[in-house]
Amino acid sequence: MGKTVNTIAYRPVGILLGMAAGVAAGAVFRQVWKLASGDGDAPNATDEHRGWGEILAAAALQGAIFAVVRAAVDRAGAIGVRRFTGRWPD
Repeated sequence: MGKTVNTIAYRPVGILLGMAAGVAAGAVFRQVWKLASGDGDAPNATDEHRGWGEILAAAALQGAIFAVVRAAVDRAGAIGVRRFTGRWPD
């Protein structure tokens, strides 16, 4: 399989994996937030009853979890494509 064909073939896989990563990251974040804060709901930026520290901590935690989950899913997808096609997706 040529490089261009391999790249085009990986795009739909990458999109689906990205959506799955977003869903998984959201679920992981909700569980981690429950454990870390003891509160079931993470604060929204516009919640007037929450302080800056809590809102920014929740945003930082959510961003970090999303980045780690997305990187893990992308890497696993690329490895799967290489096993299937014999070439690393670019």
